[in-house]
Amino acid sequence: MLNRRDFVRTTAAAAALGVPAIRAHAKVDPAYTTALIGGGWWGTNILREALRAGSKSVAICDPDRRQAEICLAEVGKVSGQSPKIYRDYREMLDREKPQVVIVATPDHWHPLAMIDSVKAGAHVYVEKPISHTIDEGKAMVKAAREAGKTVQVGTHRRVSPHNVSGMEFLRSGKAGKVGMVRAFVHYGGGEGQVTPDSDVPKGLDWDLWCGPAPLVPFNAKMHPKGFRSFLNYANGTLGDWGIHWMDQILWWSGEKAPRKVASFGARHINRDNTDAPDTQVAQFEFENFTAVWEHRQYAANEAERTNVGCYFYGTEGTFHMGWLDGWTFYPADTRKAPIHQAPTLHEPDQQNIRELWADFLGAIASGKPPISDIEVGHRSTSMSLLGMLSMKLGRSVRWDAEAQRVVGDEEANGLLRRAYRSPHVYPTA
Repeated sequence: MLNRRDFVRTTAAAAALGVPAIRAHAKVDPAYTTALIGGGWWGTNILREALRAGSKSVAICDPDRRQAEICLAEVGKVSGQSPKIYRDYREMLDREKPQVVIVATPDHWHPLAMIDSVKAGAHVYVEKPISHTIDEGKAMVKAAREAGKTVQVGTHRRVSPHNVSGMEFLRSGKAGKVGMVRAFVHYGGGEGQVTPDSDVPKGLDWDLWCGPAPLVPFNAKMHPKGFRSFLNYANGTLGDWGIHWMDQILWWSGEKAPRKVASFGARHINRDNTDAPDTQVAQFEFENFTAVWEHRQYAANEAERTNVGCYFYGTEGTFHMGWLDGWTFYPADTRKAPIHQAPTLHEPDQQNIRELWADFLGAIASGKPPISDIEVGHRSTSMSLLGMLSMKLGRSVRWDAEAQRVVGDEEANGLLRRAYRSPHVYPTA
């Protein structure tokens, strides 16, 4: 848990940024009945922190019984609790009526699961990206507001101590006037091999897993972890990793969205059966700065692995907002020494879910918006999805942030949503 010194430091820095502080001081009853939808690796990470904060686990829901049982064993290990296992979350919501729901499904299920949960009376912690298409995100914000429920998005870097203090440094003007931000993730890989389709494993309801997305033959490359490289179910590296760094850019700038987006991507190296780009570059034009995203899934090297994050290029120097290596400021005046702050991250998987969950509980208790409110998550998700939209079109787009529409391009606006597979119904805003 956060100690008093860390809490005071984080609270002060957050207040300086004009964002809600972690509400460890709020009167909080953490023992909410809590259900997890999506019992895989990352959902288990979130539930683990909820249990450590005092949540009562009543249900684990997953169309893959194998994943649910692994998660169940972890729940027993951490808390001694024995929640029920469900296949379909809609049955679970009807029977259990949980006070809190964690949505950690593959991306294409996030919108319906979140919307159905708030309509059922639950507060929701939903993983990023919040949606597969932009219009789904609009519907999620609308549903949360109409239900009057707290919805926190899993952009845990909003509460990482070094991200909070780094934002304070940038906002103070110590880096000078920033004219460009470069965000990137360059991880390894290579050509890969085609994984053939196969029989659906025992215990997995594949039709339910595909849900509103197209029903395709089962492929082990896709489930349980590879779905983000298949564009029917996610949006590749930009839609996965990119949202964290798009979120940092919007947090720093206070902007709602870029005015213009241009992106190009391709599969230059990968020869497996995924279909997401292995190489992508996107440019986002704001009024006073330019942001650039780039990713590559081959030619990994140690420098870029540890430097994943954002470089803010200012008149007083270059500021690197990282992940595993914290943040570092390199002054333009070479006579001055760099300034560095190391990260404070939790295992497994070097994250700050604990702090974000504490803020979630505080927001429920206070009725105030959480740090990563659903509308904030929608904006960061939309920025990533606009990059994917431009790439698919092969041309730049101009974005109207208030109308949430592409300006003068109906073909592009057609990509703000997609058809759902029957009987699922696309949510409306």
